Amino acid sequence: MATGHTITIEQGDLRVRVVRDGQVLAESDRPLVLRETGCPVRYYLPAEDVRTDLLTPSDTHTYCPFKGTASYWSLPDARDGTDGTDGTDRVWAYPDPKPDVAAIKDHLCFYDTEVVADVS
Repeated sequence: MATGHTITIEQGDLRVRVVRDGQVLAESDRPLVLRETGCPVRYYLPAEDVRTDLLTPSDTHTYCPFKGTASYWSLPDARDGTDGTDGTDRVWAYPDPKPDVAAIKDHLCFYDTEVVADVS
């Protein structure tokens, strides 16, 4: 990590649900909570807890010097924006993350506008 830049990953104890237009896209009791300097808290969910059948793979890839190369997916009806947002590239994962964040391998993350965490 760069000086002053930290990433921590811990096992979360909340149930995390991801809902779009009333449809549950993911639900997990096993989220990883990633905290990174200068970024909002992110919940990474095991792929088995995500309705990947509802996601459309994207051609988008980005590179983070701390986590590696991310791949993206779009949400159902991504281009219609019926909920006031565009669902394009709203989900991402690091298929081959850097060693310091290896725990997030096989986990997906949704932009926080799509995440509902609850303790029930």
